[in-house]
Amino acid sequence: MRKLTASVALGLALCVSQAATAKPGDPGRDKVVAAIKADHDSSIERLRDWIKLPTIANMNLNHKEGAEYMRQLALDAGFQQAKVVATDGVPGVFATLDAGAKDTLAIYFMYDVKHYEPAEWSSPPLEGRIVDRAGEGKALIGRGAVNQKGPETAFLTALRAFKTAGVKLPVNLVFVAEGEEEIGSTHFSQIVTQPEVRAALEKAVGIIIPSASQSVDGAVTLSLGAKGVVELQLISSGEKWGRGPNKDVHSSLKASVDSPVWHLVKALNTLVSEDGQTPAIDGWYENVKPLTARQKEIIAADVAAGSEADDMKVLGIKHWYKDEDYLTSQYRLAEQPTVNIQGLVSGYTGPGGKTVLPGRAEAKLDLRLVPDMTKDEAVSKIKAHLAKRGFGDIEVNVSGGYSPTQTDENSRLIKVEQATLAAAGIPMTMSARSAGSWPGVVFTGEPLKLAAGQFGGGRGGGAHAPNEWLLIDSSNPKVLGFDGQAILYADFLYEVARSTGRK
Repeated sequence: MRKLTASVALGLALCVSQAATAKPGDPGRDKVVAAIKADHDSSIERLRDWIKLPTIANMNLNHKEGAEYMRQLALDAGFQQAKVVATDGVPGVFATLDAGAKDTLAIYFMYDVKHYEPAEWSSPPLEGRIVDRAGEGKALIGRGAVNQKGPETAFLTALRAFKTAGVKLPVNLVFVAEGEEEIGSTHFSQIVTQPEVRAALEKAVGIIIPSASQSVDGAVTLSLGAKGVVELQLISSGEKWGRGPNKDVHSSLKASVDSPVWHLVKALNTLVSEDGQTPAIDGWYENVKPLTARQKEIIAADVAAGSEADDMKVLGIKHWYKDEDYLTSQYRLAEQPTVNIQGLVSGYTGPGGKTVLPGRAEAKLDLRLVPDMTKDEAVSKIKAHLAKRGFGDIEVNVSGGYSPTQTDENSRLIKVEQATLAAAGIPMTMSARSAGSWPGVVFTGEPLKLAAGQFGGGRGGGAHAPNEWLLIDSSNPKVLGFDGQAILYADFLYEVARSTGRK
């Protein structure tokens, strides 16, 4: 459980005090809140219906259907125009809502999900079954429940409530969605850089992706950035190498025939140090920007408010790398770029053995990048590194990715997030940089240079894993259920309209 330090406890007390007198003058808020609560059952059914239609980019599943469904959801929520935007890959969606307000907020959605193995789930992954979650309340289980259809549905529910209640939205909205986030947002920039989309985004004070962000004790950590990611495959084959077989042959031939599998293993071994941890790619750290003193302060404050034991339990580990202390390990988590092997595929993988010498081997990798590294730089360096060591024949197929993102803690957007949480009585810490990734650099980088962040209340878990879940009815008064999430988004929109200052 997250431990409250004296400063955090004081912050919580102040938050509760503010919540008691929280902005009662927001025009129409009571009507919006009532509409959200009245819409509860229908909102959950809309989420379940959306979960029934999975868009899975790497399987070419429901690309057109998913985009059209997303477009209709935006229109139903009150956007005046919404259209599907074609790319060289999976289409996206662009929508606008002009409320005649002085300020504009941008919203980013992903409508795709990770694939799933039904046999690994306790209930069908596309059913959206409501189950009891011990000590927390009732949760909905389904692929996309927390990543990200659940939080996104909560945001749309807030918009629908304004529409149903006949209350004018306090801000204008620009909406962009993609169907390729789970494969590295390969073509998303093609959407954002279209003149009409870019012109609309340029008016925004910032952009958020809805998220279920509360911990088990109700606290929220606001992330000020995220590592970039590159997903790629390294493929070794007898055909490309010119050595070894161009198909699987009998393993007895290993004495006189080269192995493409060992060739790949030897290549992989050059990418990291002897302990298998620190990247050893030539020039890998050339553009790595160290953490600032302020970023270290933010990480230290977050660690002080957290629980090392809980983190280890969730991860199923007993040691950090090099047996480092909790704080040092979290510094490393934020500032070190990584080379990770997701999977190795070659030859026979069924029950028992099969005496073959495979003609092909593949390693699935992801590279996590920190400022000021870039996706193109990382790909170029790994190719040059392999070629220099005699592995130039190994194919490097990049399937997606993007550079890291960073947002100033003093930006208007982050201040609005903080003020919204304070008014709701939700304790908060900040994270200097998430070790996970999202394509925020499309917005924070050139040419838009928008502040960007993930925001929301409520709880969920199991993203990318079996039994993914979102809390619907919370038994913990410190944690928001689904309706509370939607109300928090409504309050966030009011807070944007009330705020002033630079972007």
